Amino acid sequence: MRKKVTVVGAGNVGATLVQRIAEARLADVVMVDVVEGVPQGKGLDLLEAGPVMGYDTKVIGMNSYDETAGSDIIVITAGLARKPGMSRDDLLAANGTIVTKVAKETGMRSPRAVMIVVTNPMDVMAYVAMKASGFPRERVIGMGGVLDSARFRTFIALELAVSVENTHAFVLGGHGDTMVPLPRYSTVAGIPITELMKKETIDKLVERTRNGGAEIVALLKTGSAYYAPSAATLEMVDAVLLDKKKILPCSTCLAGEYGVKDTFAGVPVKLGAGGVEQVIEIKLSSEENAAFMKSVEAVRSGCAKFM
Repeated sequence: MRKKVTVVGAGNVGATLVQRIAEARLADVVMVDVVEGVPQGKGLDLLEAGPVMGYDTKVIGMNSYDETAGSDIIVITAGLARKPGMSRDDLLAANGTIVTKVAKETGMRSPRAVMIVVTNPMDVMAYVAMKASGFPRERVIGMGGVLDSARFRTFIALELAVSVENTHAFVLGGHGDTMVPLPRYSTVAGIPITELMKKETIDKLVERTRNGGAEIVALLKTGSAYYAPSAATLEMVDAVLLDKKKILPCSTCLAGEYGVKDTFAGVPVKLGAGGVEQVIEIKLSSEENAAFMKSVEAVRSGCAKFM
């Protein structure tokens, strides 16, 4: 039997993710959205692309949650997108209501699924989804670190004129303005970027990474990023469905690791069929730890509104 993934939200991120999953032949997909006709139309369009692209993936669009039952993964992208001038936290109240309903409805129908939260402000929405679904912390994961690290890797590759395949980067903390890119743990072909670039250059890349989403929002003017977010989510879906035990920076509810409890934050984790199978603690300098704790506090203040 094929694996089954539910993607809630048929907007740019959700629909692009469904396309990526279908083309990768990873699983059959149910796309859910509240807007009548939109998930059905996009689902049919993607289904009709199968003969050309060479995939037999089943894609269906629904306005209800019944067809989502028995999903292996639930991806929540539903919510309001940022507009120019808005921060991720501006979306807090509205998206909290949406994510609460989605997590309850899907969690009830697929109690053994792994839930991946993309909706912003992502770390807080992951907390909301965990509480609403009743899922254990291992099976509710926030997508942020993979995306932020991809942006950091992109900027490193552009600066040094090297292949992105040679770059590796870690970005910790919340998926927002307080995120913590770690140059010491970011490398090109195994060489730390601190040996390849001046501090001033690295600082510029760090700042651009922190503002990566806002930079795209300002350029688009009527929406937010979706190609990179959907690609980052696909990497997580792939790791879970294929039980890869892949080390990725993801937002997880910490239970004492890094000295933090009951708060979501991006850290390196081992991602497999069970969701977060291990939280990996890396050594942080006093400066890095202070920045990480500042980021955690920003997430915690958002979560407090839903406690």
